Amino acid sequence: MFSRRHPYLHFILIFSTILSVSTIVISLIVMMGIKYTNQNDIEISNAEEKVGVIEVEGLIADSHDIIQDIRRYREDDAIKAIVIRINSPGGSVGPSQEISREILRTLQFKKVVASLGAVAASGGYYIASAASGIIANPGTITGSIGVIMGYADVQGLLQKIGITPVVIKSGLYKDIGSPVRSMTDSEKNILQTFSDQVHRQFITAVAEGRHLEYEKVASIADGRVLSGENAIELGLVDRLGNLEDAIEWAGQLGGIAGKVSAVYTRDKKLTFIRRLAESSLHEIMGQLSANQFMVGYVL
Repeated sequence: MFSRRHPYLHFILIFSTILSVSTIVISLIVMMGIKYTNQNDIEISNAEEKVGVIEVEGLIADSHDIIQDIRRYREDDAIKAIVIRINSPGGSVGPSQEISREILRTLQFKKVVASLGAVAASGGYYIASAASGIIANPGTITGSIGVIMGYADVQGLLQKIGITPVVIKSGLYKDIGSPVRSMTDSEKNILQTFSDQVHRQFITAVAEGRHLEYEKVASIADGRVLSGENAIELGLVDRLGNLEDAIEWAGQLGGIAGKVSAVYTRDKKLTFIRRLAESSLHEIMGQLSANQFMVGYVL
């Protein structure tokens, strides 16, 4: 009777009820997430000797969380060794170098093993090369030691739709890489010099991390991709195996006797929620809007 006499009020009542229930459900999920996170933290701190696993997934656009995870495991006495699980085609130069540096700092205290998943190329391999040892699948896509810079020239499109870009700058090269005009020869030389410098940094990092001659690394540092099988022949990888093999190896290097157990930095139950909250797409789009062109160790 009420629904027929007051249809709009009836609708509002039902909608409010659904909204309230949804709010309660979301709150419970968040509370459960906090609970799981806290339980995971306590487990690591009070557990017996274990191997800590840190996952590097997707494009490397930021280093903060990974560095925090590395530091946390480094300072936890229960963690005897660390596995960096890499599934990444690479990414920005700076974050890749920062993660590599943190791994090198950690080697003074604990062994670090890099486990290469489906893809661990360019910046992904840059990170791996700093580890105590590297293990990959035979078909892992890796290598791609090189630097890439790119931008889109859209001046033709702008002309077709009648848009004339106006740029006011304080220096000759302030708009280098601008998508609204052609690049000059002097600008190309500047960017090529910069690219070569960052490339040398990559080669040096791999040579030092893998204890190889600079010239040997340089001879294959032309951006080519390698399989895990190829990489082991070239000295870029130590062993063939999966993540479990990497955990076992790290446990042995860390002096763990008997069965080796692993802990992860993020509770698996929160993976989907975290990926929504910490979207790498948001970070990448932010970087694209802040820069005229991208410079990266990326496949």
